[in-house]
Amino acid sequence: MDAKTIKGGGVTSPLGFQATGVACGIKPRGEKDLALVVSDVPAEVAATFTTNLVKAAPVKVSMQHVRNGKIRGVVVNAGCANACTGIGGIADAKEMIEIVAGQFKTKPRQWLVCSTGRIGNRLPMALVRKGIEKAAAKISPDDGDEAAKAIMTTDTRRKEFAMRFKVNGRKVTIGGMAKGAGMIHPNMATMLCVITTDACIDKPTLRACVDDAVEHSFNRISVDGDTSTNDTVIVLANGLSGTNLLKSYHPQFGLFKKTLVHVMRKLARMIVEDGEGITRVVDVVVKGAASTQDARLVALAVAKSELIKTSWTGGDPNWGRIMAALGYSGARVREEMVEIYYDGLLAVVNGQPSKTPVAKLRKLVGKPKFTITIHLHTGAGEYSILTTDLTEEYVRINKGE
Repeated sequence: MDAKTIKGGGVTSPLGFQATGVACGIKPRGEKDLALVVSDVPAEVAATFTTNLVKAAPVKVSMQHVRNGKIRGVVVNAGCANACTGIGGIADAKEMIEIVAGQFKTKPRQWLVCSTGRIGNRLPMALVRKGIEKAAAKISPDDGDEAAKAIMTTDTRRKEFAMRFKVNGRKVTIGGMAKGAGMIHPNMATMLCVITTDACIDKPTLRACVDDAVEHSFNRISVDGDTSTNDTVIVLANGLSGTNLLKSYHPQFGLFKKTLVHVMRKLARMIVEDGEGITRVVDVVVKGAASTQDARLVALAVAKSELIKTSWTGGDPNWGRIMAALGYSGARVREEMVEIYYDGLLAVVNGQPSKTPVAKLRKLVGKPKFTITIHLHTGAGEYSILTTDLTEEYVRINKGE
């Protein structure tokens, strides 16, 4: 039996997880800006962090704690990235963990910390302390949506999703929340994601599943080509479903992996669809490349091109810009072999214009969602990425903070 979507589900849908979100004063307009996600029992953890060499203080602290053992939960603040803040920023991230550990009478090493917001500012720790205390007092299995709201920055809506399936006759749930709208690009992007599950799984197996799922979801989205300092994906598995241990030989192991990928892909798509100022969401699919790496190079070149993205904003198919991107992508490309399709409609054949009327292509590119398929005919390599157009509104949002 396949997994089923839980209507209104999120980070507290699995057994034994609680969450909440509060306003502590980091954001100037009194919006919620601090979230807690807590497991009732210590949980196995796997996490993926930004590959940017400039890493925020919470990323550095959480990377260390992930290696220490099981985790009780995550404390997240929005409105201040706590990045490029030196030794003081590290101390602030550690203090956030110490405060929450004290509230739940656990060891600090059992907690992770995430931050998102403006780079270069120190956290107002007196306010943060009160916020953590307030959140710990009101945490609930019913407050997952408040946590999802509290981690937002330029997001216009919450991003939550959950699915459920059966293992050994027992229900197993995977749920999560994410934030992100700008600075979105592999590997990874300005996004935070906390995923919870009550599945019984050991740490090495969970780590392998998470690495694969991230590669097929959050590392396949791009809004503006920028990779941030705070990107974090955390998966907590507390085992409270009571099933047999999920290992590679378990009959339902494949279903767990498939569901985890689906949950991450759904959250990743929500991020792209909420991209800053966007009017188009575009699936870029590359086929017939000499290798998977070549297919990836082509997909990323198209997804990052400002010329291509702005033409989509104007409803202009302008496949010539795509051809140019193929040529500088670094992939092996034979111009005379290339085919390009817009929602299955042939636009380019043998590297030249097809007989499809331009008016038909314009109509397709004028839609809010469409797919561009690029066939290189040089091998069997494939890759896809979900991206957006680039608008004047994006510039307005980002010309100042």
